[in-house]
Amino acid sequence: MSYFNAIVQGLIQGFTEFLPVSSSGHLSLYQYFTGTSSEESLLFSVMLHFGTLAAVAVAFWPTLWQLLIEFLSIFADLFTGKLFRGYPKPYRRMLYFLMLSCVPLLVVPFVQDFITGFSTDNSIIAEGCFFLITALLLTLGDKAVKGIKTARSMTAQDSVAVGVAQVLATLPGVSRSGSTISAGLMMGLDRSFAVTYSFILGLPAILAAGLLDLKDVVETGELGIPLGPALVGMAVAAVSGFLSIKLVSYIVRSDKFRIFAWYTLVLGVLVLGIGILEQFTGHAIQQYISSTIMTAFVTVG
Repeated sequence: MSYFNAIVQGLIQGFTEFLPVSSSGHLSLYQYFTGTSSEESLLFSVMLHFGTLAAVAVAFWPTLWQLLIEFLSIFADLFTGKLFRGYPKPYRRMLYFLMLSCVPLLVVPFVQDFITGFSTDNSIIAEGCFFLITALLLTLGDKAVKGIKTARSMTAQDSVAVGVAQVLATLPGVSRSGSTISAGLMMGLDRSFAVTYSFILGLPAILAAGLLDLKDVVETGELGIPLGPALVGMAVAAVSGFLSIKLVSYIVRSDKFRIFAWYTLVLGVLVLGIGILEQFTGHAIQQYISSTIMTAFVTVG
């Protein structure tokens, strides 16, 4: 893998992981049109996930620190008998609801092979359909009545709805941030809080995705990837991820979420059309684009 290739994939992962456009869908398209091997992609994907984890940790460090304090306080309250006394403080309630939102993820390991099959089936028809699902979810979220719920007033039903949306986002082309933010907006969450909740909720999801990819890499025994490009890609994913988090926060607060709905709608129609055409042309478009891109990589890298 060249440094140029690593930088490109790092940018794709960093920006699309948090922009509501689906990082898995874009990486699947990238691998389809470049012919990147699945084993190499899996190992590199682990590195990219760690980069995006770092981006969330830096962007939301104050909130994460408060959640960590509350997590440790749970054990102290458990031994002193104060755990179930009174109404939980906002950060304690947020921590409980984040845990509840993660419960639906328990089904993912049982369907992981089925989900991975969409990214490795040498077709992009499924990705096109999933991009259209993202466009629908973003449209519904954008049109939702502005809510006022925060950690003080959100309910268990709200957290479960966001958690289910996150499971749906394991499909390549369905945006994790887009689906969870939209679900939160439809459930009446305050816009700023919906963004914060979505991105912090993504921490265990991103970590789990990285660990699952790492398990697959270890099972295949394909660990031979240059350390230099891998580290560069991880750093690029971290920086671009941090910038995209700030951008999404601004766009959601300024009621411009529909921009991403239009983008994923156009992309979904385009990808679906190309995918269907490829079935009749013997992947002629894939071969042409792959040859052009790889020639550019050799020239630049």
